[in-house]
Amino acid sequence: MNWLAHIFLSEQDIDFQIANYLADPLKARAWENANNAIRKGMQTHICIDSYTDKHPLFLQSKQRLKSSGLLRGIVIDLTYDYLLTKNWERFCNIPLKEFLNTYHNEAKRVLPTLPLKVQIPLQRMVEFEILHQYQTLNQLHEAFQRVDKKVSQRVLNRDNATHYYDAVKENIEKIEEDFLAFFPQLCWHIKPLLNENRLNHWRI
Repeated sequence: MNWLAHIFLSEQDIDFQIANYLADPLKARAWENANNAIRKGMQTHICIDSYTDKHPLFLQSKQRLKSSGLLRGIVIDLTYDYLLTKNWERFCNIPLKEFLNTYHNEAKRVLPTLPLKVQIPLQRMVEFEILHQYQTLNQLHEAFQRVDKKVSQRVLNRDNATHYYDAVKENIEKIEEDFLAFFPQLCWHIKPLLNENRLNHWRI
């Protein structure tokens, strides 16, 4: 799952949400003096990724693009964020704009209190409003292009994310069926790990 999903799949606590996002760039290593919410957010991120990567519906979505390819998983992660945005009201009882505005405002509030290595990726997310950029297929295409700018030349010589865009468009209805069946299962899987009193944004 990508960043929007990770923040949604968090307790309503900014430290938890930030950690659930930052686990990737920080390789799930909490910084010194990190509080329990931060550590729990990173642990939840690992659980989400582990469950997702092995799930038959996620694997089926990858197969809908082609049978192999280094970047298929990243492409489906991004596509699932697009589909979460599209189907937001099925899963969240807070409108997307309000949910994201609250997250950004809270992130700005705590940003100065965080270590520099944490501030940099979080500042970029807030400044460029990255979480808003999965709302159309054109924006999804742009997200694929951003991936290609980040990966090494060695990877690009073998695969690239933008290459999958046509396959995503052609198969988007089937991929959406996969997502709508998969995402509730993911929520049910991680819910026992979370404080249910802090999941008031979930419809599930």
